[in-house]
Amino acid sequence: MLTTTETEAQHADPYGADLQLALYVLYELHYQGFDGVDDDREWDPGLLAVRSALETVFLRALRADVPSSVGAAEALDGLLVEPVADDGTSVSHHLRREGRLWQLREYAALRSLYHLKEADPHAWVLPRLRGRAKAGMVAVEFDEFGAGRADDIHAQLFADLMTDLGLETAYGHYLDLAPAEALATVNLMSLFGLHRSLRGALVGHFATVEVTSSPSARRLADAMRRTGAGPAAERFYDEHVEADAVHEQVVRREVVEGLLTDEPDLEPDVAFGIGATVHLEDRLATHLLDAWRHNRTALRAPLAVTGSR
Repeated sequence: MLTTTETEAQHADPYGADLQLALYVLYELHYQGFDGVDDDREWDPGLLAVRSALETVFLRALRADVPSSVGAAEALDGLLVEPVADDGTSVSHHLRREGRLWQLREYAALRSLYHLKEADPHAWVLPRLRGRAKAGMVAVEFDEFGAGRADDIHAQLFADLMTDLGLETAYGHYLDLAPAEALATVNLMSLFGLHRSLRGALVGHFATVEVTSSPSARRLADAMRRTGAGPAAERFYDEHVEADAVHEQVVRREVVEGLLTDEPDLEPDVAFGIGATVHLEDRLATHLLDAWRHNRTALRAPLAVTGSR
C-alpha cells in the first residue's frame, strides 16, 4: 500500500520545484549527507520508497520528452556539430559576448551544486563496467580528481573560481537559491548513477558532458577574462578546454564503444542518456537567458556577494 507521501509524489510536476528539491535532498544522503542526520538514513526503506516514486515520475517524463529513434552514434555526432553562429539559445555564447559579472556569479552559484562534487555521480558506474569501458572511464575520472593532486581536483578548482567571484564555497551553500531547472540537471546524474539498470544512460550523460565541454569552456574562459573575474576563475575553464578535448576522444573511442561492444543492447540507453542531458540543459538555458535578457535574477532570490567583490 502506498503512503500519502508516495501518492503525492505520483501526482507531482516532474520538472517542478517540489519534486526536484525532494529528489536532490534524498540523493544528497548518498553523497555528503546533512549535519544532524544519521548516516544510516541513506538506506531508510521509507525514504527509498518515496525516492523511487519521485524517480518514476521524473524518468517517465524524460522518456516521453526525449526522442527514441536516434542511435548512440547519431546522437554523439549531433553533439559534435557547433552552430555556425550563435542562435540565441547558448548560455556560454551569451556570457562570452555580453554577459555581465553578476550573471557569471549566478551561473557559478548554480553550477556549484554539481561542480563542488564534480565527477562523483559518474564514479558510481565504475563497478558496473568492464574492459575498455572501465579503463577509459577510470582514465578520465583520474584527471577529474586531480591526477592524484588534491589542489588540482576539479571540485577544488571550482571552489577557487567561486572565491574569485566573491561567492561562498561551502558545499551545497546555494541549494536554496536554485530553480528547478538547475536541480534537474544534477538529479539526472544521480538518477543514472545510482541505478545499475541505467548504466548505459549514465555513460551517455558522461559522453555528452565531455564532448560539449571543451567549446563551451573556451567561451566561458573568455567571459571570465573579459569581465576581469580573476585568475582562478579563468583557470577552471582553461583547464577544461584542453583536458576535455582529450577526454572526448577517450570517452567516444573507449568508454562508449567499449561498452557497446560488450553490451550492444545498451545502445538505446546510451542514446537516451545523451538526449535527456541535452533536454534538461536546454530547459536550464531557456530559464537563464529569459531572466538575464529581462535584467532580472535567474535565482530564487538575489545573490549575496562576499568579500571585495
